[in-house]
Parts: sequence; C-alpha cells; structure tokens
Amino acid sequence: MLGKEAGLFVTSGTQGNLVALLVHCGRGDEVILGDKAHTFVYEAGAIAAVGSIHPHTVPVHADGKLNLSDIRRAVRGNNVHFPRTKLISLENTQGTVGGMPLGVEYTNSVAAIAREHNLKLHIDGARIFNAAVAEGVSAADLIAQADSMTFCLSKGLCAPVGSILVGSRAFIDEARRARKMLGGGLRQVGILAAAGLIAIHEMTKRLGEDHANACLLAEQLTTVPHLVLDISRVKTNFVFFDLLDSAPVTPDELVNRMQQDYNIMLRPYPGFQRTFRAVTHYWITPERVGQVTAALREILA
Repeated sequence: MLGKEAGLFVTSGTQGNLVALLVHCGRGDEVILGDKAHTFVYEAGAIAAVGSIHPHTVPVHADGKLNLSDIRRAVRGNNVHFPRTKLISLENTQGTVGGMPLGVEYTNSVAAIAREHNLKLHIDGARIFNAAVAEGVSAADLIAQADSMTFCLSKGLCAPVGSILVGSRAFIDEARRARKMLGGGLRQVGILAAAGLIAIHEMTKRLGEDHANACLLAEQLTTVPHLVLDISRVKTNFVFFDLLDSAPVTPDELVNRMQQDYNIMLRPYPGFQRTFRAVTHYWITPERVGQVTAALREILA
C-alpha cells in the first residue's frame, strides 16, 4: 500500500516522529523543518530534550510548503562551528495552515535536495491519506522518495489509538530499538493492530466524505455573523475560522455556551485566542454540520 519495506506500530505520531529522528540523527545533528511543523511546535521539544537534535526552522507558507530556496540555504556547510545537517522533515498535510496537502512534484523536489546533499527525508504524514485523496494520487506516490514516514491510525482513519512508522527494513530495525528505549514496545499490541488494519484497509476509502463535509461546514459558516474564514483554503478535512471582535460574546463565552446549551465542544486552536479549527471525521455527518452551524448562528445573531 505504501511501497516501503517495513513498518512499526508506535503509540502516537509524536513517538513515531521522535523515533524516526533518533534513527536519522545523532546527538548535535540538525534537522531542517518548518517553523509551524507539528514536530517543532507541538511535540514538547522532544527532539531537542530527548534526542539532542538541533531544529533549523524555515518558514511554512500558506500553501503548506517550505520554499525550496529556503531549504537549500538552510543546509549547513562542512564547518566545525555548525551542527551537521542530516535530515529534512516535511508535514503532509500541513495542519497549522489549514490541512494543506503537499503534492508529489513538490515532495520529490525536496527529496532531490536531500539526495544532492546526502541527507535523509522524513515525512510527518499524520494525515497522508487525506493528502492523497485531495491530490488524487496514492499515498505511496506521495512518499515514494522519502526515507521514512509516520501516519496516524486514530485521526481520520478512526482507529482507537496508534500510528505507524514506515521505511526500509534496516531503518525499521533501528527504529524498533529506539521505540524500546522510549517505552513504546507493547507485548499486547495485537488488539490495537487489529483495529489499525481496519483503519488502513477500510477507512481510507471514505476520506472523501470528510472532505465534502468540511466544505459543507465552511459554506454554512460563511452565513454565520461575526465569523470569518477563507473557504478557498478548505482542501481536506480542516476548517479554520476566526471570531471577530464585533461578536456579542467572547471566545470563552462562545465555548461555554456551545457546550452548556448545545452539548457541542469547541475551543480556540492552541496558541490562538480567536481562531478555531474544526476537523471533520467519521462521526461528523451533514446533519451534525447543520447542528453546529445552527448553534453558532443562534449564539452570534
């Protein structure tokens, strides 16, 4: 399905990314990644705290991409004063800018830079199957030139827990040792893996429904007063919207009323005060979308 020699079950995408970077990089080595990458922003500084790996960030743009020229400039020369660049890391889809998918051509261009400088390429593909649906290609096509990739079983694929790290057989052999050091080896993993098999073989087929429901949600939110969003940026199953200062309630009041009056959980995106992220999945039907927008309209009218 993914065109890689081997895979490894890990308890989370964060663990999978950390395991991958521990294999690719030694202490004091450097990874080039986006300044909005989940690995850099939302994984508790693990690559530095646990792996002693130096992050070299470049800007993530609105389309989810890192400029190729920025990546080239970030590669260190052979100078004793600098950390040694060993890895480039991409995120697909790029969650912090609205779940934007990265295409095959772009990913292969980044891989070419990596090969040119004798570097490895890792992809945080937590939602790689969403990217594949959005791009109209297979997930294998999206990661063909990558050395490793993690994807999540428990987001759009609906398994209760877990992620998978894939790569060459030699890479996974080393990854298994790193996972053990992090306490991620599970003797009873079969029951979780069984759900993961259903996630991979069945739930990947219906992700287009989630994308359609995200578009429906975005369309309906444009009719709700005091909310603003860019519907053209809804490419997968993410919808970001902002609560305007003109709203009759504060973000906290909106959160409380949505939960108390309508039993709908809604919170600002971590690190933001008035920006909200809605993510559609298996349990979000068109009827649920209508309930959410109706509740918002009543509160904000």
